[in-house]
Amino acid sequence: MSDESTYAAAGVSIEAGDKAVELMKVWVDKARRPEVLGGIGGFAGLFDASALKRYDQPLLASSADGVGTKVVIAQRMDKHDTIGFDLVGMLVDDLVVCGAEPLFLTDYIAAGRVDPERIAAIVKGIAEACVVAGCALIGGETAEHPGLLEPDEYDLAGSTTGVVEAAALLGPGRVEAGDAVIAMRSSGLHSNGYSLVRQVFFGSAGWALDRDVPELGRTLGEELLEPTRIYAKPCLRLAAEAEVHAMSHVTGGGLAANLARVLPAEVSARLDRSTWRPQPVFALVSDVGGIEPAELERTLNMGVGMVALVAADDADRAVALLAEEGVDAWVCGEAVSGDGGVVLTGSHR
Repeated sequence: MSDESTYAAAGVSIEAGDKAVELMKVWVDKARRPEVLGGIGGFAGLFDASALKRYDQPLLASSADGVGTKVVIAQRMDKHDTIGFDLVGMLVDDLVVCGAEPLFLTDYIAAGRVDPERIAAIVKGIAEACVVAGCALIGGETAEHPGLLEPDEYDLAGSTTGVVEAAALLGPGRVEAGDAVIAMRSSGLHSNGYSLVRQVFFGSAGWALDRDVPELGRTLGEELLEPTRIYAKPCLRLAAEAEVHAMSHVTGGGLAANLARVLPAEVSARLDRSTWRPQPVFALVSDVGGIEPAELERTLNMGVGMVALVAADDADRAVALLAEEGVDAWVCGEAVSGDGGVVLTGSHR
């Protein structure tokens, strides 16, 4: 066999993949739960399902997602140990909206070239985020795709599984007119709308990632790479200790469209923009790109990463409970009789 006919000559290094696995093991071990059996390196991750016996009627919830084009920012900044928070946040907070506790997560990393240290840094972020979310990282896959991706390019995605007691399932069926809408502050852009954001700053304005931006108090790159906030544990406590009827994870489509997904046909929501001030990055995107407010609200979270609909007489307790968990929250509106739509009134402070 000629040298040109080997796997390595085709651009795939088995040795680099093996080294990456060894480097990431320490981080995966930190993201364990008692139900996890074995370690990484097998063909499948194992989770002891006998833990579900304590449920009367356990419902399994699952979610799959990726980070999107935010990975471009991590690649350009050569900082890879926080992008995992964006992946985990997108996954587990889609589960928690129905009241499900995230149990375990698997990831998939595709790279043009497997750089063991870079892959280990990505997995480090994923594992640390799993600890924050309370779920286990039980396995994953790292694939080398030379010719499809450039050597320093990568993408990552994942899937997660959780469980909720059937009687505690949250959703539209519980929502009533009169419920209070509780907003939970985002950490910034989170992981949606980056195709627009990159077009504004890099395409139209020609800004560099290391540009100091006074409005942000840091560089543009540092702002754009701010990790997604993970709400799983605070929201699970909220659901356990307050009368929560539904929750909505504010991702692609913005606040109104995502909140509408958990409203029944006969209930609408009226939100007041004057109850909060979005972080400066949102106004910056609008000003630099000349983006109309309606388009901005359809694309970005505008400072609200999660909302909960709770019984009106539990609203103050819900806000206080979330504050104890380190989540800035406030009443931003109410559910009213209507047609399932969401109306935003007023102007941001």
